[in-house]
Amino acid sequence: TCVCALPTATANMSSARPFPTRQNLQIMKLKLVGAKKGHSLLKKKADALTMRLRALLTTILKAKEAMGKAFKDGNFAMAEVKYAAGDIKSAIIESVGTAQKRVETRVDNIAGVKVPVFKAVDMADAPVDYTGLARGGQQVTKARQTFSACVDTLIQLATLQTSFLILDEAIKVTSRRVNALDTVVIPRIAGFVDYIVSELDELEREEFFRLKRSQDKKKKDLQLAEAERLKEIAAAADDAGSLIGGGDDPDVIY
Repeated sequence: TCVCALPTATANMSSARPFPTRQNLQIMKLKLVGAKKGHSLLKKKADALTMRLRALLTTILKAKEAMGKAFKDGNFAMAEVKYAAGDIKSAIIESVGTAQKRVETRVDNIAGVKVPVFKAVDMADAPVDYTGLARGGQQVTKARQTFSACVDTLIQLATLQTSFLILDEAIKVTSRRVNALDTVVIPRIAGFVDYIVSELDELEREEFFRLKRSQDKKKKDLQLAEAERLKEIAAAADDAGSLIGGGDDPDVIY
């Protein structure tokens, strides 16, 4: 069984050449100018997004290094708390009523691309330590501050990672549009413009040739008419001369 793919009406319309008129030529020239301008703007947008993405890569690497150091300090502080105050996990869970940190979200615009930005906000003051100085209150406070810094670093890293993914996808889409304009749209419109110009030139040449032939025919007709008129004048002159300068009349006998 042979399956043949038939072209759709949209494909035929998009690939069909426009009718060669002055109006269509002007429309195609405007489309070509718009396509070139859009290509330039999209190229600038892609370059700006690429520069921002490279800057984000450096920031992400620094944030990951800072996160590793923060968690290392947090684990060390937690070990100090366990050594000084023992296992206080259940007591801390019972003492927590509300979250001390909340995450706020805002939208940042990077070259027309909207990316979310997360920010850690302290909602409540740290509760008074219940263990006392003899049970390692100083170590608990230090561990709380260390893990609070870890949360801030994680939220910053989440912002950077989310922005990286969104910008990477935006760069891919923009690059595809730039390539489509550069390799498909602009050459096709330029081809339409060249086709219309060549057809209009051909029509002008045909019109010029037709007018020239028409003028030549008129000149030929005028020459023929002038020749006929001259012949008629010459014939009339010959007839008049024969009447005036004719032979002797015959004698009349009464």
